[in-house]
Order: sequence, then structure tokens, then C-alpha cells
Amino acid sequence: MNSFVFQIYRVLVPKPIRTRILKKKLRKKILEYYSSLPPGEVNEEQEEVLRYLETYPLAIFPYPFSSDYSPKLIEVHTDTPRGLHYVMQNGKRLFFIKRWTKKRIRRAFAELSKEQDDRSPHRYLSEDFRIGKEDVIADIGAAEGNFSLSVIEKVKKIYLIEYDKEWIKALNATFEPWKNKVQIIGKHVSDTDNETNITLDSLIRTHNDITMLKIDVDGNEQKILNGASDLLSGRRKLKIALCTYHKANDEKDFTRLLENSRFRVSPSRGYMIFYYDKKLAAPWLRRGLIRAIR
Repeated sequence: MNSFVFQIYRVLVPKPIRTRILKKKLRKKILEYYSSLPPGEVNEEQEEVLRYLETYPLAIFPYPFSSDYSPKLIEVHTDTPRGLHYVMQNGKRLFFIKRWTKKRIRRAFAELSKEQDDRSPHRYLSEDFRIGKEDVIADIGAAEGNFSLSVIEKVKKIYLIEYDKEWIKALNATFEPWKNKVQIIGKHVSDTDNETNITLDSLIRTHNDITMLKIDVDGNEQKILNGASDLLSGRRKLKIALCTYHKANDEKDFTRLLENSRFRVSPSRGYMIFYYDKKLAAPWLRRGLIRAIR
């Protein structure tokens, strides 16, 4: 499809229909690709995904648990004095940015809930990767703050790093009951230090009590690691949950980097199909994240 025809296609065909067409074509490509591989080259976790795709439509989380989270079942409440909507997450209020409609919030919270399901390849914690009452977390790319809210009563302190002012207002509302153990840092974690950015090395130097990093920044993970040369070359004890699904080579590249920096690294179980990435290509399936301990 040439660029002119593609532009006409985008104008005439609504986005939801385009997405359904994309997912249908991608599902077919994935099944054909793996069926063409020699016996023994498809591992057990990949076979689990393929069994799902043989029966169900393509999904970012290609597992039966995805159907457990229907946006229609999510109740959205309104805090009138704040002018913000919220949902209840395990008995706690999780606020969203003001301009989001209730429909959008329902969809977003359904996806957030899938991400942190015990069976999800995107879940930050695991039986072998836990947090405790003495841990201090840097939640890098906090956005809604759902992960930090889920562990706020289990840890010593949390630094929420989020640059978007709309989300900062929502985060202040969400964590108001725990404001004595939460600090919001309104910057990007990046590979440079200036008014709007801070490197990971500077963050650790300024907040020397951090024991765990959760990093999920929409594909900018490499830029964060580029600003962590002191941390990586040192021997500081640290736990890192680092997302790898945004780009094709992130799992391999980040694993090598962290292992060379004396971290013990393991991937989350299972795979994601991140069809939002326009560069998504064979072998299609990506690990959600890696967990590293030093």
C-alpha cells in the first residue's frame, strides 16, 4: 500500500475497524511463521501462545486470563471536590487525569489489571522477585501509579517519577492517604540532567535509599540505562523490574548489559504481542520484562 492510498485508507476506515483488520492479519502471520519452523524450535511458552491464537483473536496478552477483565464491569466514581474520576483498586482509590472519560478509564483500568495479573508476562513482581517493608521503590514512569498503589502498604517509601502534570495531579489525589511515605518527582528519567530531566545516576545519588527500580517508559528504557553508567559499574545492591516489550531487541540487549554489570537476570514468564509497535516483525512474541537482582 503506497503512502497516498494509505492516507485515504486512514481517512475512510475508522480506527477500530483498522485495528481489527491489523490484528486479524497479524494473527495469521504469527501462526504461519511458527508453523513453518523446524520441530523443536518452538518452546513450550510459545506453544501456549499459539494454542491461544488458534482459538481466539489476537491480543496483547494472548492468554485466557485476558477475558477475565471486562471494561463493562468496572465502576468509575467521581470525586466532585477534586473534579477527578477514580476506580477502586483493592479497596484504594486510583485517580485518573481529568480529561479522560469514564469509558476511557474503564478500558485503561481493564488493561492495567491484566498487566499485573499473577499470570501476566507484564507483572513486575513474582515469587522469586519480591518487595518488603524495608524496600524503597523508584517507580519510573509512574503514570496512573497502579503498581505503587498495590504495594504502598508493604514498603518503606516510594518515589513516583512522572513528568506529565496531568498525571501528577491524579497521583497526588491517589496517594494523599500515604503522603508521608511518597514523594513525587516531576521529571523524566533520561540520559541527561537539566530542568526537566534527571539521569538514573543522579536520582540514585540524590535518593540514596532506593532499593528497587520499576522502569516502564514507553520505549525509552535504553535512554534511561544510558544515564546509569555509575550505577551499572558499581556494586550497589538493587532490584530492577525493566520492561522489554516495546522494542524487538530490548530483552537480549538489556539482559546482556545487566549480566555484565553483575546482576542476576531472569525474564518474566510468557510473551506479549505488542501490536502498537509499527516495527513489530518476526518472531513477533516479546517478553514483557526482565527482573534483575544484584
